[in-house]
Amino acid sequence: MSRAVQTRILRLEREQAAAFNAGDVGGATKMFAPGFVGFSSTKHARIRGISALANTFSYYLKRTPKMRYTIQQAKVDVHGALAVATFYWKVSPARGRSIRGRGTHVFARKGKAWRVVHEHYSRAH
Repeated sequence: MSRAVQTRILRLEREQAAAFNAGDVGGATKMFAPGFVGFSSTKHARIRGISALANTFSYYLKRTPKMRYTIQQAKVDVHGALAVATFYWKVSPARGRSIRGRGTHVFARKGKAWRVVHEHYSRAH
């Protein structure tokens, strides 16, 4: 079961990145739970709920519409009805420029669905 969950969560991560890169804010927020809470790598304020997350994504996409977001070396650890995905991320806001960091998504299972209940991004220094 753990391998199937890992595969499913990695697919959700890839779909989320593809949606963000396509400018599809609805698709980019699809894997998040309604009560989601997180921290951005660029602002210190806490982000609560899908609406706030959608606003954050829209802000980034409007400022840099050609931005590319990728994740590398993703790893998923499953703990019953919780799973933790850790990864390195890269955002390329313009050709020849990139920002790198680390990210964590905490997933909770509700029925058969896995949704992110918490995320944390931090820039690499």
